[in-house]
Amino acid sequence: MAVNHSEGANVAGVPGELFRNMGQEKPVHGDNSDGPAENDLDQHLSSLSLSARAVHADDYLNSHQAVAPPMHVSTTFRYSRDPEKLQPWLNINPNNPHDSHVYSRDAAPNTTRLEAVLSALLGGPALTYSSGLAAFHALLVFLNPRRIAIGGGYHGCHGVIRLLSKLTGLRMIEFDSSSPTDDDATLERELGPGDVVHVETPLNPTGEARDLERYAAIARRAGAYLVVDATFAPPPLLDPFRWGADAVMHSGTKYLGGHSDMLCGVVAVAPRHNDGKTEGGAWIPRLRDERLVLGSVMGSFEGWLGLRSARTLELRVRRQSADAESLARWLADEVSRGTGPVGRVVREVRHASLQPEAADENSWLRRQMPSGFGAVFSVLLRDADTARRLPSKLRLFQHATSLGGVESLVEWRAMTDRSVDRRLLRVSVGVEGWTDLRDDLVRGCEALLAEEEDRQRSKGREEETGKGKSGQGQGQGGKEAEGPGEKKGHAPKLSASDVGGSMQIM
Repeated sequence: MAVNHSEGANVAGVPGELFRNMGQEKPVHGDNSDGPAENDLDQHLSSLSLSARAVHADDYLNSHQAVAPPMHVSTTFRYSRDPEKLQPWLNINPNNPHDSHVYSRDAAPNTTRLEAVLSALLGGPALTYSSGLAAFHALLVFLNPRRIAIGGGYHGCHGVIRLLSKLTGLRMIEFDSSSPTDDDATLERELGPGDVVHVETPLNPTGEARDLERYAAIARRAGAYLVVDATFAPPPLLDPFRWGADAVMHSGTKYLGGHSDMLCGVVAVAPRHNDGKTEGGAWIPRLRDERLVLGSVMGSFEGWLGLRSARTLELRVRRQSADAESLARWLADEVSRGTGPVGRVVREVRHASLQPEAADENSWLRRQMPSGFGAVFSVLLRDADTARRLPSKLRLFQHATSLGGVESLVEWRAMTDRSVDRRLLRVSVGVEGWTDLRDDLVRGCEALLAEEEDRQRSKGREEETGKGKSGQGQGQGGKEAEGPGEKKGHAPKLSASDVGGSMQIM
């Protein structure tokens, strides 16, 4: 059932003008007063800091005196008792003219408030989904391109594209996003109007950044759309709309959630695509109509958790990004020296802060990410076995997939992505403090090296023991003496007791 949300005062539970003119019309305080307070938020929310918007952007949806947002779990909502007020898919809350809900597969109070906050933070009207891949899938279903150019990044997005290609014939054009600009013309020739250029920056799993202006220009010349996966660089690190993005997606499970306890996906669209002048109509109402049919709506409990998390987004991300840069630079220095325990184990460190452009204050990278380079980086170890064993030696870093939470994680990436180098560890820095994490890595590398030395000594002792036993069986002139019951030319069978009980399978 398709529902037309393009008309009426309410879109995704937010006033239509808020979605059409992001940053222009803002809400009033949720204090149940008869009118807006003096100097109210609707006049100046867009001029407030990022953290102030995170705390107050949903105030106009607060119809209760509670300071902390309540958690609504209902899946359905009563219609008005006044027959004159019954309108299809418009069910205004009498306590709040901006709050309208019918059925939670369409919208629910918790997710509506979260979407209001995310819209203010991301710089464009936003919708939530059940996961990051659900958001990506919904966006591709909506845009319905014939071709999509994608440069590396999360393997799950490649999987969604392959799935859609079975249904629609969507053609995937893979390109190397680290290639020189000389290759841009070739990519541009393969694209046409309505196609998609999908760029993830920073990249999963390496944490390296890509130039969005460059790909926005390619998409614009081809008549295509630029879609940016900015999961690794949430506000305040990156504003893809400033560099030409048509749509931005996030796996909100990561930094927007920030506590490793919720699944979430987000799609935000450039305000120019929601002003009513776009061919076919504003994007957000149509995306919401399609979300209702796809069924990929975010759960109410997750919406409540997301709202809790959004309040501290800037505080967490700034800290995590700064600590990740400090840790990555320290690791790179250790690798260049190559003498300490870390230098003997790690061969390479990859992070946006270590890209050559990071040293040039006028570079695209410094302009694109002026507030930090992200809290995820990767390390290549000397071999795959070392990469597999090192995480078990760490204590502050937890060995798990995902990222973006307050706890630091390290993952032997081959556990969940078969396409990556098996020597690679992905590091997600939490809020513990980078010097504590540094010390944990040093201790882990020391423990790994000590274990290897013990194994070598044990192996050496076994070899020496084996040689000694072999020598005892030699007679004069180097001829082998036959023991009782042994045939000449056959070696005796050794048991564990023959070598002092230390026989091992190596």
